[in-house]
Amino acid sequence: MRRSLLVTAAAAISMVLLAMLVPMAVLVRSYALEDRLARAALEVQAVETVVSRSDDKGSVAQYVDKLNDEDGHTQVTVLFPDGIGVGPDEGEDWRVLDARNTGRARVDDVGGGSQILVPVSRGGNSGLPSQTPVIRVVVDEPGLDSVVGAAWGLLALLALALLAGSLVVVDRLGRSFVQPIRQLAEHTQSLGSTGTIEPVAAVHGPAEVQELGGAIDRLVGRIQLLLARERESVADLSHRLRTPVTALRLRVETVEDDDLRERLAGDLDHLQATVDEIVREARRSEREGLDPRTDAVAVIAERVRHWEALAEDQGRTYEVDLATSGPLLRASSADLEAMVDVLLDNVFSHTPDDAAVRITLGASADRVDLVVEDAGPGLPAGLDATGRGESGAGSTGLGLSIAARTAQDAGGEVTTGASDMGGARVAVTLRTA
Repeated sequence: MRRSLLVTAAAAISMVLLAMLVPMAVLVRSYALEDRLARAALEVQAVETVVSRSDDKGSVAQYVDKLNDEDGHTQVTVLFPDGIGVGPDEGEDWRVLDARNTGRARVDDVGGGSQILVPVSRGGNSGLPSQTPVIRVVVDEPGLDSVVGAAWGLLALLALALLAGSLVVVDRLGRSFVQPIRQLAEHTQSLGSTGTIEPVAAVHGPAEVQELGGAIDRLVGRIQLLLARERESVADLSHRLRTPVTALRLRVETVEDDDLRERLAGDLDHLQATVDEIVREARRSEREGLDPRTDAVAVIAERVRHWEALAEDQGRTYEVDLATSGPLLRASSADLEAMVDVLLDNVFSHTPDDAAVRITLGASADRVDLVVEDAGPGLPAGLDATGRGESGAGSTGLGLSIAARTAQDAGGEVTTGASDMGGARVAVTLRTA
């Protein structure tokens, strides 16, 4: 935002300066040319006086040469009617003939400057225009080597100074907006990363930014209130559910039928485990923070090795190729462990004991790839095994859906297919972004 303000301000200020300084530069050059023409007019008057009083071309030539030596920006030439010219430019054109015949002075634009033609009237030839000498003064346009160059340089320095000063002011103004907004952004990004939610510190800056800080502070207060109520509800839920479950367990123990008592006890154990899982899941934000970061390679590798003992007990071939390090992922260690357990439990539960298992764990700077393959019967054709409740082997169908949810929370995905080992292939991709 700050850079955009500077670029926009620089473009706008540059256009304003160009609109002001370009006409000023043209005016400076025009004034310089008019000043030279004014000086040339004085020289014409002086030369006209000399020519009108003397017929001696030598004295006229000396005076003209003196003028031409003093000022290099004007060239004075006296064109006599007999075709003789005194000065650097002796040729005559139709303009000179027009000035001589009409007896009127004229000013013309020529290449590189202006030309002044003044016929000189002398008493002896007042009735003979063809005998009238003509004074020609060629005035060069002022260039960069003249006062125009210095003036243009000063204008350029003035423009740069104005542009730099304006950008400094715009930068300070933009900073007063950007810095408070950046502080608010940093604060909002850090919310919950440490497991706690802190209120917004005092915000300085424009009224709109302060109002935004107040709104974020009120939102943080509401989040804190909701979290507190959630924790109270979880604690109350745990207490309310554990009491009737305990009472049921006591009553189950009084059942005389052994088979019925065992079935009811198993159902109560399952219910107790479900309650514990609900409470544990509800308290996850308090335990892990709102934005957990986990070394996925270390967690997954440890869990894969945990299942290796069961594979040895079953006599199952257990091939592993595990990366040694990887990036931090936005997932909790509990979710990653549960994902690995789900994938391997499916293999061990739905394949023969002698079916081989191959596990590959790869990692790069921004992703982790886990591939689980087996030599079992494979997945049913045409079935989306990652869908919730979808199963082709008599299970609940929640296993791969849990893995898919964990992968999606970490910015990845789960894909299924056939392995070259003859069974199923499940690939999990987890990304840092």
